[in-house]
Amino acid sequence: MKLKIGIGLLLLTIWACGSSSKMTEPTTESRKLDEMIDQKSFEIVSEWAMPQMTNSMNSISNAGLFPPGSAGSRITLIGNPNYLRVFGDSVSAHLPYYGERQMGGGYNSTTTAIKFKGIPKDFEITKDTKDQSYVVHFEINDKTENYNVNLKLFPNLKGNINVNSSQRFQIRYSGDVAAIAEE
Repeated sequence: MKLKIGIGLLLLTIWACGSSSKMTEPTTESRKLDEMIDQKSFEIVSEWAMPQMTNSMNSISNAGLFPPGSAGSRITLIGNPNYLRVFGDSVSAHLPYYGERQMGGGYNSTTTAIKFKGIPKDFEITKDTKDQSYVVHFEINDKTENYNVNLKLFPNLKGNINVNSSQRFQIRYSGDVAAIAEE
């Protein structure tokens, strides 16, 4: 009797855990993302910045110098204008930077943000067929700094940005993906 119950439970577990062989229909958001990628026309507006935690960032966090609702490893950007745009062969970004610089930024620097605009090197878009997301990679530089940028765009129109810089510690951003509004 126990053997029959055991076999029944095993079969039930295998059946319940089995994956469906049916393909699901793409959602409206997923189709929008596919269209934006095909046209190379989208932007990410970030809601969160996630700098690399260091002793200095921990000290600033403990001093209460971050916006309300933020911590040293996750800083809210709501109300702080920012973007990363891909339009055709060009990219541009204005992302607030929180973290440590590895080299000096120069005297009379006009901005501490990550800013770039132009045609990137090694621009590549690949689709992850498992979760229907896209991975975008490119390299770009401004006058004094080189950036290695990776984007992960999800079918629910959420996106992550990972920026590695020649002069700053790594930082990540997360936010919403949208089509670029025509002006």
